[in-house]
Order: sequence, then structure tokens, then C-alpha cells
Amino acid sequence: APLQLPDQSPDLNRRPSGSQHKSLQTELLPPHRAFTPRNKQLKTQPDPGIYIFQNLESILSTDVPSGNLELVFMVLFCFWHFIFLSFCLFVFCQVFNDPIHGSIELHPLLIKIIDTPQFQRLRFIKQLGGVYFVYPGASHNRFEHSIGVGYLAGKLAEALRSRQPDLSITDRDVLCVQIAGLCHDLGHGPFSHLYDGLFLPKALEKKRKLKKWKHERGSRLMLDHLVKENNLKPMMKYGLKPEEDITFIKEMIAGPLQESKEQELQFKGRSKEWSFLYEIVSNKKNGVDVDKFDYLARDSSYLGIKNNFDFRRFLQFARVCEVEDKDCKEGKRKTICTRDKEDHMYHLFYTRHCLHKRACQHRVSQIIQEMIAEAFLKADDHIQIEGSGGRMFTLSTAFKNMEAYTKLTDNVFEEILKSSCSELEKAREILQNIISRKSYKFVGETKPKDPIQDWEVSLCVLVIEMDYGMDDKDPIQHVHFYSKSELDKAKLMPEEKGSRIRTTCFSEQLIRVFCKEIDDESVEAAKKHFKQCLRYGVPQGSILGPLLFSAYINDLPSVCDDVGP
Repeated sequence: APLQLPDQSPDLNRRPSGSQHKSLQTELLPPHRAFTPRNKQLKTQPDPGIYIFQNLESILSTDVPSGNLELVFMVLFCFWHFIFLSFCLFVFCQVFNDPIHGSIELHPLLIKIIDTPQFQRLRFIKQLGGVYFVYPGASHNRFEHSIGVGYLAGKLAEALRSRQPDLSITDRDVLCVQIAGLCHDLGHGPFSHLYDGLFLPKALEKKRKLKKWKHERGSRLMLDHLVKENNLKPMMKYGLKPEEDITFIKEMIAGPLQESKEQELQFKGRSKEWSFLYEIVSNKKNGVDVDKFDYLARDSSYLGIKNNFDFRRFLQFARVCEVEDKDCKEGKRKTICTRDKEDHMYHLFYTRHCLHKRACQHRVSQIIQEMIAEAFLKADDHIQIEGSGGRMFTLSTAFKNMEAYTKLTDNVFEEILKSSCSELEKAREILQNIISRKSYKFVGETKPKDPIQDWEVSLCVLVIEMDYGMDDKDPIQHVHFYSKSELDKAKLMPEEKGSRIRTTCFSEQLIRVFCKEIDDESVEAAKKHFKQCLRYGVPQGSILGPLLFSAYINDLPSVCDDVGP
């Protein structure tokens, strides 16, 4: 039926009184006033413009008395207001069709960051590095992972805010958490962890520069560079305070900016009342964070390995509770907790362990990574990358200048492979062997009785460590759980209440030996002497004697339990 306007027209020479104006609005938009009480699940009222747009035909077909022109103008204003908001949403917000999370709608500020060269660089850095040469499906990059983490970070922050309004989480907090999730991997180098985990330590040790460098530090430096180079400070108009919030974002990525001798982490971006926000992107307490949620789901999907952890269930039940903490001066802190369903959280850490064991620490994946790192070492001094001010940097020094580092991606592999430079011949040969699947041959592996330190010999010997994310500790013992009957009280799970089928060993080491000579005769000789070395020590006159010359190798029989072919 056409919408009925009031019979009595208001005087155009004066504005309607409060009661009259209210009656007009009630008459005009009955569903808007009656919608919320009938549907308690919907907390926010719909925009009046939506109702007008849906009933525009009936409104315009109504005979409007001359005295109701002001009401008509109000209707048209609401209609065009709706059109304008829809246009802004269409123009400034962008929707990504993600294979893991479906349609992802991101804040305009996040779109600005994504559209910078510093972030687009992540398109050319493999998420799993050299694993791609073993698992052809592992072709995903840091780009889509970072977008996924930014999305999940916002989802978790919004879930906590809607579930516990008393936490006073603001739009500003949510936006900062999203930016931290989006930018947490900006500092990764070629082939992700290969650069800062394998290549850089050897390159810096070779140059007697033993200072360690991690990609988290690079992410903070790259974020500063991104904001400066793209003049993004003026666009921090979405309720952000640039200086304070950039500090907060960088702390969420890599911890406190200044080291402290105190056990309690000293943050400056937010006070202790909001310390739980630091657990969303990178949780230093127990490893339960959205970074892990995304890469477990994404890596499992691309690798074809089953993921038993459902992060959506965690988002549904996550709550902030005040728990005891002896490291805090107050003795208590606020932390993100979940329901007392221990098995569900165990799947998180077990899936991580499975991914490392079956893919990241796969023996062929490991040797491919080692070969790429070796090629980079041989090419290090012969590849020049231009940085700021025209200064030139090598593969192992590019991280010192963010303009040069922006240009450093997985593409360096192709540059070496296609180069005709004679200085790169040895590096080129190694990479060509990878492409031709002429990798170093596996000789054997064994488990040491006691934990060992890293060591290096000419024969390719790798010490592999696999754990559940917290070295030899049980990560479940660091997660706080709340019960259905006590939503605001959380506590650690007692060991005696743990699942009986859960493992009691959370870390293991393997010694893997590879032979760089790939002909059958050399490989068989290496396997034979490897077993002899394990049982009897290095025999005199052995052809592998010079390669196995190490005080540690001579002690292998006393520290190894068994021998695996």
C-alpha cells in the first residue's frame, strides 16, 4: 500500500516541534523504529536510507500535499545520503577473493599500504621458500598470507570488542591491529626464512660480522620506510595518532622497541590495561596468534596436508580474562583465553609440528634450501643492488638499506641462473643442479642422545630441530582456559587433566648427512663410511676422513642412539 502521510500539514514557517517531528519520522519509517525490539540478535539499527531506497516507488507515487515539502526533502536527502555512502564504500573499500577466507573487505588505509612498492614486493617472496621445489602446490607468497593475517587480526579484535564491550576497544585499536597483521612480514628476504635463517648467519660469520638479524626487525624498518616514501602520515586521518600508533604497530610486530632487563615486557604503544592486544598478531606468551592461524590454514591447503585446527572456533570463544602472572609487578595481567577444550588447542600445535616434519623439514626441502643458500654465498660479492643515495649493496648487506632491500626478492635466483657473468659460474652451476633435480644425495640420519650445538664441516651435515613452537616445552601448559560456568575466570590446564594420548615429547633433533657428489659410487661409499663413523669413529685413511674431521664427529658413537639409512 502507498505510504500514508499525516493529514495535518506542518507550518512551513517554523520547524515541527519535537513530538511532531518524532511522529512524522515514526509514520514515515515504521520498520526502522520497530526492527530492533523484534530482532534482539541485531544490535545495530538499519540505515533509514536503506528502507527509503527499498520503498522508493511507493514513496514517490504518494500524493504529497503542498505543506509537506519539507518532509519530501528529508526523504530525498536520506536517499542521496544512502547513494553517497554506497558509492564511497564501492570506491574506497576493496574486496579480495581469498582462497582461504573467502571475500575479504579491507579498510581504505590498508588498501593504501597494500598499493605501495614495499608491500607489493611480497608478491615475489615464496611463503615456504625452497619447499616449492618439492611440493609444486606450495606456490603461495607472503603477499596473500599478510593480507590474511591483517583480516584475521581485525576479526579477533572485533570479536573481543563485541563480546566484551567493557574492554573499551576502540576503532583506532582495531585499525592498528589490522595494520600490524598486514605488515608483520614486510622484512622477509628472498625465499622467506632461508635468507635470515640460513644465508645471513653464514655470510655475516664469513665477514666476521656476527650480529644476528631477524626479519621482524626488518619489518619494523620497512614499515618506517613505507610510510616515509609514500607520504602516508597525512592519510592517518582515520582517528589515528601517527607517532603513538606507529610505535604500537611496530611493538605488535616484533615486541618492545627497547630492550629491558626486566622479565615483564615494557610496551609504550598501549598501557597494561590493553596488553592483551599484543597477543593478537604475535603472541610471545604461548604462540596462539592469528599469524599461526593463517599460515596453518594456508600452508596446509597448498601443500595438500590436512589441517585439524579450526581457527573460527577460537574466534567464537575467545575472551579476555585477568590471570595471575608472577612476571608482572601487579601480579596479574589481562590475556586472551579460550574455552576449556584442551584437545582443540592441541591440534594447533600438532598441525604446526606436522607441517614442519612433512614439508619444511623434509629432507629434500632441507637440502634444496641449503643449496640455494650456498649459491647465494658464492654470488654474494658479485651482485650489486643500488640503494638510497646511489650506494651499492650486496646480498648480505642489502638489509641495511631499505631502498636496496625493497629490490631484493626471489628474483635473484633467476638473475643468477640467467647471468653470463663468469664470477657467478659456481653459483649458477648449483642453481642449475636444483632445476635439473641433481641435488645432494642423502646419506643417512641419526638421533643424538643429548641436545647439540650447531657445527659445520665440509660434508653437508644438517642438524634438524622440530618442536611444537616452544622448544622442548608443552605449549598447552601456557594457554589459559575458562569454563562455561565462569566466563571471567581463566587458569592454566593442570598436567594431570591433560589428554592421555597427547605426546610427552615436544622436541626432537636429527643429524642428516648429504653427499655433494651425486654419482652412485660416491654415494654408496659415503653411506658405508657414515655407518662406520657412527659405530667406530672415523677410520684412518678413510676417503671421507678430511670431510668428517671434527672433534664432535669422533664422539658420535657415544651420543647417538641409532642409525637410519
